[in-house]
Amino acid sequence: MPAINHALIARESFSNIAARSNWASREPGVIVVFCIVFVVGVGLLSLWISKCIAARRAKTAIPA
Repeated sequence: MPAINHALIARESFSNIAARSNWASREPGVIVVFCIVFVVGVGLLSLWISKCIAARRAKTAIPA
């Protein structure tokens, strides 16, 4: 009776279970939207931080 190579069977079944596909290449528009939303979010966050810093500087400024 021939021996069964369990490593080969395990590798083959794992490759069938964990078959990967490149989702980003199939949906490039979604990635572009994610990037635009990220850039707008970073811009709004930096605007808010700069306003907070300016308000703090104005509060602690020495009147002349």
